[in-house]
Amino acid sequence: MAKKKGGTVEVRLLFADEGSYHHETAKIPAASVKAYDRLIDCLREDADVLAKLHVDVERLVSAYLVE
Repeated sequence: MAKKKGGTVEVRLLFADEGSYHHETAKIPAASVKAYDRLIDCLREDADVLAKLHVDVERLVSAYLVE
């Protein structure tokens, strides 16, 4: 699993914006990730994640845990 610091994991998000790509790395609660089968569901639905992070799923190309 990804790096854990204080019960968090790092997630790398890749976005497409008008033909260009950029990435962001965010820390989210590890317990939130474990509660979902798919990472995208965690990013879109988990209350703890949504309180700390807004993910524009229309522009999101990929999301994965940082090893």
